[in-house]
Amino acid sequence: MLQSLYIQNYALIEKLDIDFTSGFSVITGETGAGKSIILGAIGLLLGQRADVKAIRRGAAKCVIEARFDIAGYNLRPFFEEHELEYEDECILRRELSAAGKSRAFINDTPAALTQMRELGELLIDVHSQHQNLLLNKEGFQLNVLDIIAYNDEALNSYTALYREWKQTQQQLEALVEHAEKAKADEDYIRFQLQQLEEARLLPGMQEELEQEAETLTHAEDIKAALFRTDNLLASDEGAVLAAMKECLHTLQGLQRVYQPAVELTERLESTYIELKDISQEVADRGEEVEFNPERLQEVNERLNQIYSLQQKHRVSTVEELIALSDEYAERLNGITSSDSRIEEVKAACEAIYNKVEEQAAILTNRRRAAARIVEQQMAERLVPLGMPNVRFVVEMGKRKEPGLHGADTVSFLFSANKNGTLQNISSVASGGEIARVMLSVKAMIAGAVKLPTIIFDEIDTGVSGEIADRMADIMQEMGDHSRQVISITHLPQIAARGRAHYKVYKQDNETETNSHIRRLTDRERVEEVAHMLSGATLTEAALNNARALLGMDSSL
Repeated sequence: MLQSLYIQNYALIEKLDIDFTSGFSVITGETGAGKSIILGAIGLLLGQRADVKAIRRGAAKCVIEARFDIAGYNLRPFFEEHELEYEDECILRRELSAAGKSRAFINDTPAALTQMRELGELLIDVHSQHQNLLLNKEGFQLNVLDIIAYNDEALNSYTALYREWKQTQQQLEALVEHAEKAKADEDYIRFQLQQLEEARLLPGMQEELEQEAETLTHAEDIKAALFRTDNLLASDEGAVLAAMKECLHTLQGLQRVYQPAVELTERLESTYIELKDISQEVADRGEEVEFNPERLQEVNERLNQIYSLQQKHRVSTVEELIALSDEYAERLNGITSSDSRIEEVKAACEAIYNKVEEQAAILTNRRRAAARIVEQQMAERLVPLGMPNVRFVVEMGKRKEPGLHGADTVSFLFSANKNGTLQNISSVASGGEIARVMLSVKAMIAGAVKLPTIIFDEIDTGVSGEIADRMADIMQEMGDHSRQVISITHLPQIAARGRAHYKVYKQDNETETNSHIRRLTDRERVEEVAHMLSGATLTEAALNNARALLGMDSSL
């Protein structure tokens, strides 16, 4: 329940601080007095978009704050979900600076506008005249059925399945698109892979082939050098090994008479063995090296193949070509296995779709039952509102494909006259009839939604007399069930029925105009209702009529 409202520096309001009461209250005031300004301020508390132009001229910022009694409305889960401190009294505050900065607070804790909007929808329902257009919106009509059917749990289950189905469907579409694109590239990928596989690439191959090419190209020079080295080491005359062998024999002869010769002999013997081994290897390698034009041509062809592949694929090593070959092989494998993956996801998609249809059928059955209740209750509520021949029918159909809210289409059909053709309500109802229908809808769903506060902004437009009395009965009844109902009205019949009466008015001073609101005393109520009956001039007859409407004695 809205306990109080504080507004500072918003439009024509310099400062406003007003307390509200429970039950049914009314707000009156001349056109342009500031009633819409107050509703606009409340709209900011409900997360609506802020406009710096709304800040009072000359002010640095505007502040709107409201206090709500939320005990008994089971809102603790919302606060826990959003990690906000819960108290039985909730404070919403919105601040807007002239620089365009907007801040929102819930219980003095900074909050996102989405959080404020979500909480606001649980606290207040503001029904303005433009909301009558919702009667022709399928989403609103469907929501009415869901409220009457208490479909929250069933709708949540359906929505989860629907989103899972759409995600799986998107996955399937992506797989099909990818597969089609991949198959279009399959011949190209297969050709590239074949070229790489034909090259029989191995790690380190390029370096080995390049070395072999160098050896084959200089084979004669290498063979000559090795032959000369072998001669210098091991020829019969003047060779290194022969001289070393002679030196070795000489040192061995000195060992008995010259002790250092022992160590020198050992060292020389070790060197002789190593040089002899080197000489043998040089001779062997000299035999191996041959000029082989055919092999050189073959090696160069292999190298040219590698260089060509590297240039084509813009890489510099064989290892990169091998990695590219593996990638092409993997892509081909993916192409060949995509059909089975598509079939797998398609089967999953169909299975989830079947569940979607099953849950949609549950919603449909519950909505059809609710539709009959809506038809009955709307007729019962509209007949006393001056529509004795009213017919109200909820027409349901089936969508071509399930949507986010189910598989049903809904249309409210209406006829206020005998034998009148049932048509979409917005096409045949007058402004006064639409107002009565909307009030009836709000009264009907109010019993199913535990909403603390409902504000009606001139819902009585286009009605008068006895019908206004009946509409006042409905709003008064709505306010009698632990609910706060506030009606902004121009009708004395409705103004007289409020438990509390607030008046919005403007005051001018030398430099500016200010809007104010205050709660009227009993005597002031008599005068206000009398003005609504007779206009600017108060007559005794108007005062007496006002007292009669208010149920007050003649002393007031």
